[in-house]
Amino acid sequence: MKDPYLLHIFNPTKNVSPFDVNMAYEAEFDGVIPYSNVTLEEVHSLTQDTIFSRGPKGVKRTGIFIGGRDFGLAMDMLKRAKTAMVPPFEVSVFADPSGAVTTAAALVACVEYWVARVTGTSLENRKVYIFGGTGPVGMCTAVLLASCNANVYIASHRGEHVANEIAEECNARFHTTVKGASHRSEEETTGLIKDADVIIGAAKAGVRLASAKQLSRSRQLIVAADVNAVPPAGFEGVDVDDYGKAIPTRGGTAVGVGALAIGDVKYRVHKRVFEDMIAADTALYYGYAESFQVARTMVNNG
Repeated sequence: MKDPYLLHIFNPTKNVSPFDVNMAYEAEFDGVIPYSNVTLEEVHSLTQDTIFSRGPKGVKRTGIFIGGRDFGLAMDMLKRAKTAMVPPFEVSVFADPSGAVTTAAALVACVEYWVARVTGTSLENRKVYIFGGTGPVGMCTAVLLASCNANVYIASHRGEHVANEIAEECNARFHTTVKGASHRSEEETTGLIKDADVIIGAAKAGVRLASAKQLSRSRQLIVAADVNAVPPAGFEGVDVDDYGKAIPTRGGTAVGVGALAIGDVKYRVHKRVFEDMIAADTALYYGYAESFQVARTMVNNG
């Protein structure tokens, strides 16, 4: 095949995600080449091997994808790849470890949309609790919410000290003011929900985070969004296909946003970024902020 479109996947873990490989071919890359156990220190040399092998015209048909499972490391690898470029030898780079970036981008875009639709206002100063938020999706979600000027809390069932560790990592890396919270008990969970404008379920699959009764006790809840598609629902009463479903509360009515509704946006963002990389005449760099802008545009345009 002459002049193929090639995507090199730099993965810091043993296995490259089949999801990422499938998405790359869906976006019509001709070849997808995986690299496993890539260290941060190796990114510079791998990037330069990528850019200098095809010539100034060939780099336009070449891209780099950064996977893995560590959100902070993926962002560091994205920066390292960018600094290795030597224009005009420059290729597009997209970082999305475990799909966390595109999932978080879709999630926050949907939440932002429904807060605006229900209240006519933004996420600014809204109190948001991310339940099960210590993983890569929760961490990226926290950073994006902070960029919207929300008051963000990462909540962990392992206690406030664990949540604070992740919050402090967010704050150190991304200059946010995220805080930690505990939801180890039913009482703690109920207390957080009563205090929240928005609640987000980012726990591992199949974990029930809160009952319908707990949700009903809130006086100020606006949106409950859950990224878990495996039964039982993270928030009872928020089903996977829900997109603005009414949730009765003491304060009136909140809305629910389910995992498949968020996942549909996530899928489209992931595919769109790959398509943009193929179509671009100049190198593009997609981290969490850039993916969020794509998601925002999709959600707001329907």
